[in-house]
Amino acid sequence: MKMKRLLTSCFGLGFMPIASGTWGSLPAAILFVILSGLNLSIVWISAVMLGWALAASVVCVKFAPAVIESTGKKDPGEIVADEVAGQCLVFVGLAVSGATNICIAAVLGFLFFRFFDITKLWPIKKLEQLPAGWGVLCDDLLAGVFAAIVLQVVVRLVGII
Repeated sequence: MKMKRLLTSCFGLGFMPIASGTWGSLPAAILFVILSGLNLSIVWISAVMLGWALAASVVCVKFAPAVIESTGKKDPGEIVADEVAGQCLVFVGLAVSGATNICIAAVLGFLFFRFFDITKLWPIKKLEQLPAGWGVLCDDLLAGVFAAIVLQVVVRLVGII
């Protein structure tokens, strides 16, 4: 059980006393900045982000039910693997160049994801009704998709980045 809690909490980030979901979202944004700073192609960056989203999703679906059962909560705050997965989706396919642009993209993507994850606008909230690990995960994946769309609009239409 300790290993399941360690993995679903993103190695303890989910146990932060305040805003555990925000802490759980940070690793994906940091990874995006690091990968972008290495001047890897957008294909490689997207592949890594998708791979990490998939790994976090598997952890969430496979191990969250045990954590849910042990805590007695439907969506324990300590589970942040779902935030990792959702935040990773925000950066898939985002083509940016230059260190300043990468940081701005990471901050905006992070903020957009947190907005959708926290507010759970329709239909995001509806996905919480799915059973066990799926309900914990799918709302964050959709929040990530919404945040990715908004970030792409900002990048391509508004031209901030």
